[in-house]
Amino acid sequence: MTQTAMALSLGGITFLLTVIWGGPLIRVLKMLNIGEQIRIEGPQRHFTKLGTPTMGGWLFIIPILLITGVLNLVSILSELNVFGNSILLPLLTMILFALVGALDDWLGIRRPHGIGGLRARWKFLLQTILAIGIALILKYGLKPPELILPNVPEVIDLGIWYIPIAVIWIVGWSNAVNITDGLDGLAGLIAATAFAAYGAIAMLQGQVFLVRFCFTVVGALFAFLWYNAHPAELFMGDTGSIPLGATLGVVALMTGQWILLPIIAIIPFSETLSVILQVAYFKITKGRRLFKMAPLKHHFELSGWSETQIVQRFWLVALLSGMFGVALALI
Repeated sequence: MTQTAMALSLGGITFLLTVIWGGPLIRVLKMLNIGEQIRIEGPQRHFTKLGTPTMGGWLFIIPILLITGVLNLVSILSELNVFGNSILLPLLTMILFALVGALDDWLGIRRPHGIGGLRARWKFLLQTILAIGIALILKYGLKPPELILPNVPEVIDLGIWYIPIAVIWIVGWSNAVNITDGLDGLAGLIAATAFAAYGAIAMLQGQVFLVRFCFTVVGALFAFLWYNAHPAELFMGDTGSIPLGATLGVVALMTGQWILLPIIAIIPFSETLSVILQVAYFKITKGRRLFKMAPLKHHFELSGWSETQIVQRFWLVALLSGMFGVALALI
């Protein structure tokens, strides 16, 4: 079986296994009253989502962990090289950041009216501590190419600066995908597209195991979208969005092509940038707003775009930017 066929097969298997247990998971979450809380200042039509089961990130995270873990064990105990140790770091990243997200979701559910979960500074501190440990493993353990630029044949050595850059990258993208979440299907589609793009880049580099991991994630996310498509039956919550962003950042760092991530994942990058610009403009102008509401998706909602229009148009942009990013990796 070719490497491409193996990666796509793993994605298909993960999709089927994830879809199967989606219904039972939704029923369990409803029974436990684990429902979405809505921000009071958000668009009014979002109030129809109130009470929809959240913490749905476990729907795709658990199958990814089980399939990757079991097949990695098979690789160790036999001569079948399905997975290798190189994927243990993105797997560990996904688990640890999922626990942070789950804690945030759980506290948020117990506090009414969308007040929120973990205080921002505590969540940021936890993310940073985890990211420092991951960056050290990348630098001194896996030792991936530190920086590859398009049309530059030499790999650039960042020295000690690699660690703070990696920490900023992991934490930043963890929060970027989290900010992107909020519309039915949006974060799942954007993350699946980005992982597929980096799966293609890893394939070009011959990182076979990373390719398989990326497409395992894509298959699980497609299954999640089965239940998250508008009108959503399940939300991923911080349990899903935070680990997706952190893991995407780690995968990008493992390829050395992390500088392309703002292009490949242009929607999370734009969503985060819109929040930064909104806050800065508000402070500079003493109360004026650059956008009707930040992040950017809410600006378009308040401008009259339907939720489905925003998700589909953002995804089209993400597909094009993902293809452009892979093309730059070929230069």
